[in-house]
Amino acid sequence: MEQLLRLVEQHGLRLVERRGSSRGGFEPATATIRIDPGMSSRATCSVLAHELAHAVLGHVPTSDDAVRDRQEHRADEWAARLLITPRSYADAEELRGAHPASLAFELGVTIEIVLAYQRLLQRGAVALVE
Repeated sequence: MEQLLRLVEQHGLRLVERRGSSRGGFEPATATIRIDPGMSSRATCSVLAHELAHAVLGHVPTSDDAVRDRQEHRADEWAARLLITPRSYADAEELRGAHPASLAFELGVTIEIVLAYQRLLQRGAVALVE
């Protein structure tokens, strides 16, 4: 979590805890990341990393479903690279198998982040650990 908070600061972003229609959000006009209070530490880190990705990648709100879906996938994959290392994933998979929920628990992230990491693995965008 400290690494994420440093990145928020380094990118000149403001972080607020406030309820919303989703677990988190990024408002480019005010450079503000919002996360819901009361989430588990796994969810908080994953949502914060995902919203930080939107900021770093320059995503802006859009009504175009295809663009929005692409932004969401890219934000999840950016967060997955930040939160999961090849070694930690390999160790978790050896211990828990390939089941996303079990891997998420072991890695301390949400299922969405595990699925994003698995997409990266399938594309060869992250290295496998031997």
